[in-house]
Amino acid sequence: MKKKVSIVGTAGLPAAYGGFETLAQNLVSNLGKDYDFTVFCKRTPPAKRLANYLSSKLVYLPLHSNGWESLPYDVVSLLHAMATSEVVLYLGPVAGLVMPANWIFRKKVIVNFGGLNEWEREKLHPLEKIYMQFSCLLCAKLATRVIADNHVLRKSIKKAFGVESTVIRYGGDHAVVQTNSSELATKYPFANTEYYVSVARAQVDNNIHVLIDAFKEVPDKKLVLISNWQVSKYGCEMYEKARNVPNIVALPAIYNSTEIDYIRARASGYIHSHSCCGTAPSLVEAICLGLPVISWDVPTNHETTKEKALYFDSKERLVEIIRRISQDDLNELRNEMASLINEEYSWGHISKQYAEIFE
Repeated sequence: MKKKVSIVGTAGLPAAYGGFETLAQNLVSNLGKDYDFTVFCKRTPPAKRLANYLSSKLVYLPLHSNGWESLPYDVVSLLHAMATSEVVLYLGPVAGLVMPANWIFRKKVIVNFGGLNEWEREKLHPLEKIYMQFSCLLCAKLATRVIADNHVLRKSIKKAFGVESTVIRYGGDHAVVQTNSSELATKYPFANTEYYVSVARAQVDNNIHVLIDAFKEVPDKKLVLISNWQVSKYGCEMYEKARNVPNIVALPAIYNSTEIDYIRARASGYIHSHSCCGTAPSLVEAICLGLPVISWDVPTNHETTKEKALYFDSKERLVEIIRRISQDDLNELRNEMASLINEEYSWGHISKQYAEIFE
């Protein structure tokens, strides 16, 4: 009989916009023949619910997976998973307060931390920061196994909580270069021009404001900026700011992988502005698309790109890079990125690493 594995902490399947959802989908796809998967899903209209997806059973909760409902959503999911599965893979340490319950259930609970020092995020209020640090502490101390997707994150978990973790990367080989499409060329006419592209959630620590301010100063260069603008006050403000800059194309979040890969693959380069994360999914996907990368200057991004990108930490530095970079420089960066597309970032290899931990 297959071992029962529950995946908790995602919005659910099929994967749309989010690294944890893509991780869950690839694990289910690659390991479904070996494990009996259950994936917990956010509130969804009955008409749109699926009983199963790929090889997994889907369990829908009457709660959203984001905002203030994310905590009760994870609490209910974790308790349900502990009660019904042999292995629980918890993606994101939001509901650490539930971890002591496993003293009763005694199941294998694996926690993927996902981000670097979650309690330090600028978007959190002071009380939220205190709670997140406490939650991360409980997850680190009480999990059967802790996963970090980056060696810098592994060191941070060790320093903060005195706990060892296992590094398993985030995959990116699901992102593929799309062939020409007359339909997409009509929908996204800028794709036939030269442009940079950036994909980021609309939150302060992703520094969208820095990108907008920088490209205001280089009007001869174009930026395609993709974000879920409407989810926050910051996002709404940044959208209004970006849409008034002639050389910036501000697009809403794109959930169709064919479309977003079409846009990214045709860019001159990828600008990664995340400053507080482990291995950012969008960065790994850019690497696997072979794009030249200009990245925010923090240790996690240096580790992910293996020092094969250009780095900035301010508007002024980004403006300098964009103004000075030549086509030869971009081609050299592209070749450097191509050298990173290997087994480490492949979902097949990553799934095998998770399978070893499930046992």
